[in-house]
Amino acid sequence: MNELRRVKNPEETRRRILEATIRLLLRQGFNATTVDQICEEARVTKGSFFHHFQNKDAVGVAAVRAWGAFGGALYANAWRDPSGPIEEIHRLIDIMVGFTEREEPCVCVVGMMSQEMSRESEAFREACASELDTWTEMMRTRLAKAKEEVPAARDFDPKEVAWFLNSLWQGSMLVAKARQDPELIRANLRLARQYIDSLFAPATQMRRGSSLPPLLLA
Repeated sequence: MNELRRVKNPEETRRRILEATIRLLLRQGFNATTVDQICEEARVTKGSFFHHFQNKDAVGVAAVRAWGAFGGALYANAWRDPSGPIEEIHRLIDIMVGFTEREEPCVCVVGMMSQEMSRESEAFREACASELDTWTEMMRTRLAKAKEEVPAARDFDPKEVAWFLNSLWQGSMLVAKARQDPELIRANLRLARQYIDSLFAPATQMRRGSSLPPLLLA
């Protein structure tokens, strides 16, 4: 009876298929994943799968979108309590650090699928690019607001800095995955936070007290 109720709940079935797909993508990538494996992981029939998704590509793209929405909901906690934009960026970085402290490896479906599928599928490339754009815009708006409200130590382009931070975040997860070293991500995020602060703190104070590499203080 419980299984019958689950089958009659299309939203629950679709959610289970997406979650199963995400688990498999993180575990073994897209090309190594089959529809049969997704159905087994989700505990659904192939008929149920094809009722919700036309093919494997369709569920893969939907999984990228679902991952982006999942991450966006977690990041939103950074500005749930009203505060200044720099404090919001600090909380955002704290959330990112928190991802590295879980038992499972800190990896990103968007980053993984960008590498594996962007040159094989335009649909995947567009989905991944859209999610990366969304993350960058999230950071850009906070940096732009901070630039309006807080005296800047130097001029900077919020969009360029946001893309730099996005690239650092994605690249750090990639390198840490290969080295099995989440501390590398945390170290890079600490540097990212110091760099952001250096954009707004008085330049003379930063040069006296910062541990940033000279290139970032130039």
